[in-house]
Amino acid sequence: MRCEALAKKNEWSLQDWEALLRDALADWEECTSCLPPFAETFTVSEQATREAHLEEFLRYVESELRHPPATKAGRKALQERLTAAFERFARNGLDLGDEHLELLLNRGFSDIGKEMARIARRLDPSVSAADVFQATRNAWTAGGLQLLLGREMRLTPAIFAYSMLYPYTDNYLDDPAVTREEKLQFNTRIRRRLLGEMVQPANAQEARIWGLIEQIEDEYSRTEWPQVHTSLYAIQRAQENSLNLRGPAPVACGPDVVRLSFEKGGASVLADGFLAAGSLSRAEAQFLFEWGALLQLADDLQDLRQDSREGALTIFTQAAGRVPLDALTTQTLNFGHKVMRRMDHMRVQSVPLREMIQKSYVSLLIWSAGECGELYTSAYLAELETHSPFRFGVVAKRRKKLSKLVDPLVRLFEAYLDDEEDQMAFAQPTGAFLGAS
Repeated sequence: MRCEALAKKNEWSLQDWEALLRDALADWEECTSCLPPFAETFTVSEQATREAHLEEFLRYVESELRHPPATKAGRKALQERLTAAFERFARNGLDLGDEHLELLLNRGFSDIGKEMARIARRLDPSVSAADVFQATRNAWTAGGLQLLLGREMRLTPAIFAYSMLYPYTDNYLDDPAVTREEKLQFNTRIRRRLLGEMVQPANAQEARIWGLIEQIEDEYSRTEWPQVHTSLYAIQRAQENSLNLRGPAPVACGPDVVRLSFEKGGASVLADGFLAAGSLSRAEAQFLFEWGALLQLADDLQDLRQDSREGALTIFTQAAGRVPLDALTTQTLNFGHKVMRRMDHMRVQSVPLREMIQKSYVSLLIWSAGECGELYTSAYLAELETHSPFRFGVVAKRRKKLSKLVDPLVRLFEAYLDDEEDQMAFAQPTGAFLGAS
């Protein structure tokens, strides 16, 4: 009864949240079947030039990692060399300018990464490098939203806590060894806690999660910032609903898959927005929700092979092998174009960040399509390839090469965590490139 009463108390804002979902789905349905205009088109010669810069960058990183330094001073010097190499590649291979590199390397993102790693290790010495990096990616999103919305970019206690919640809860809910019944019981307990009920933690892991929720409550009281807490409840509800897309017998189908995907992706970025700003205008909320839905679609296309192996339902796994993915990818690109236009109704404070957001989602969708090219018609794939700075075959080969660097990068990252300084600066340009995670 207590849980139901709390849910009714927040009903007004949950209804607003449902309206965001309906509008996003309507925008998706209205997308045309023609490819949207692309900002960039590349000749084969231009692609070959950029590929040479990519090869030079990866070869340099590989050579540096063959003999990793054993001292803190050596690791700091390596971080500086890798950063300089990334700057050269970013200018020549990705056409990033001074303002973009300043934003990436010297204006908040690097500081957020350092603080995330330090505080996470203090909170939980056993936390893995992969979990810290997953949390940091979310903190970077929230920090970018701070800048986009005209706030100072910094790691707040609430952003740290929310970013850490979802390595802990996501990994548990995605673990195939945990039964569906156990996941449902966990979801019931955390839902009650997010709605404000003082639920006793069942174990040490829950106690850690409850502590993170308390951090958010300390910064944003429930009475003064109800939207913040409703957004956290909304993402948890979306996580629960998304269980219908996974497991040995997923129960969602057709339009429900689109709705559940939008619900999960939109709720996640919207929660970041509320934690970054406390409150949002309707235009800001709609952009953030639809941007989150777009990122979910991009992730789903990127993870198509793995999702297919695991039996996870997405709009792409539903269609893969039955029909070419041309039309579905075009619809996603058009949806992204529509989402980016929503920024026109906002007073965006950082033009370089806006430019990187627009470029990154297009690149991710195009490269992800190239990764599973057998699921597209050859003519469609050839058209997409002209809008990539690198040819698809080269991206696939270099991605394999980059994957071989993951283990030494993780080991180096662990050493940076132990140093408690400059630990994330190298991971951002190298680990994040080409969607590595």
